[in-house]
Amino acid sequence: MAEDDSYESMLCVKPEVHVYRIPPRASNRGYRAADWKLDEPAWSGRMKITAKGKMAFIKLEDKNTGELFAKAQVEQYPGSVVEAVTDSSRYFVIRIEDDNGRHAFIGLGFADRGDSFDFNVALQDHFKWVKQEGELAKLEATQSEAPKLDLSFKEGQTIKISIGVSNHPQHHKSTHNNTRLTPPGSDLVCVYR
Repeated sequence: MAEDDSYESMLCVKPEVHVYRIPPRASNRGYRAADWKLDEPAWSGRMKITAKGKMAFIKLEDKNTGELFAKAQVEQYPGSVVEAVTDSSRYFVIRIEDDNGRHAFIGLGFADRGDSFDFNVALQDHFKWVKQEGELAKLEATQSEAPKLDLSFKEGQTIKISIGVSNHPQHHKSTHNNTRLTPPGSDLVCVYR
């Protein structure tokens, strides 16, 4: 099945998100939202998650004008572009990138746990779909390469079907009027021409 990369679908829209400047990660233990200045967001606005083909995009926009503040291209989730913090379910670290290839890590926060849940599920569902599409394409490819099993009748081929053949006398007689249902040894023969 061919993918149409020109079609962009909307996965999730959240009208209120906050962006935070985050300190560099001190160790491999992960980011902590408690280390950020949560009462002083660097930016607030709207977030959209869109999908185009196998790729998902997180877009942060001004909620009044729609002007793009930042975007992140997500190739897999969970992954290096979107990372949950270790101490809260409402905050994430996002790797944003501009058109020149420069990138930065920012904190993304939601006022409501339900919004962060929707964000998480939208990304999970998209990449679950991508995985299923890949598995389906592999299955179709292996089935098209496998030799086809020909179960059609060949010309002149006959088959014999025995219907109701039994040596037991009860199978040949009706219980009401003692007439035969099928004659003993009756066969049906089909010939393909």
